[in-house]
Amino acid sequence: MIYFRTFVVVMSVLLGAVAAAAEGTNVAFGAIKADPTLPVEVTADNLDVDQSDGSAEFTGNVLIVQGEMRLSAKRVLVIYNQTQSGIQRLEATGEVVLVNGPDAAEANRADYTIDSGVIVMSGNVLLTQGANALTSDKMTVHLTNGTARMAGRVKTILNTDGNN
Repeated sequence: MIYFRTFVVVMSVLLGAVAAAAEGTNVAFGAIKADPTLPVEVTADNLDVDQSDGSAEFTGNVLIVQGEMRLSAKRVLVIYNQTQSGIQRLEATGEVVLVNGPDAAEANRADYTIDSGVIVMSGNVLLTQGANALTSDKMTVHLTNGTARMAGRVKTILNTDGNN
């Protein structure tokens, strides 16, 4: 009878985790909070500037560095604010990788709104935190408070042996 109760408790916990995952999952992201007011350093193989719409397109081995945060992609479109005095947002596509401290995430696309410090990653998102991994359709990272929310078919493996 004790085994049956243990089984029921374990299944309840697991089913609760699955239900929470279906609604979206909040996770920590990055060992330190990032500062979106720091300068943005961009390195790439190529740069094309469009004066008419105030954008700059970096292609080929693009690396964005802002403090401890690193974002790499095949292509990054930089969109300046209306006065062209600062960056409004970055649109990264193609094998996007975001690293902040010990955490890393991969996706097809990332949109980084500089003023708010929010990065929205979409398309085959994979978040790796040490030995743990989560996948989802979308992840919203709040750099200023070091949190992220995963949504859309969130999936992870729950280890039951206690050797995490």
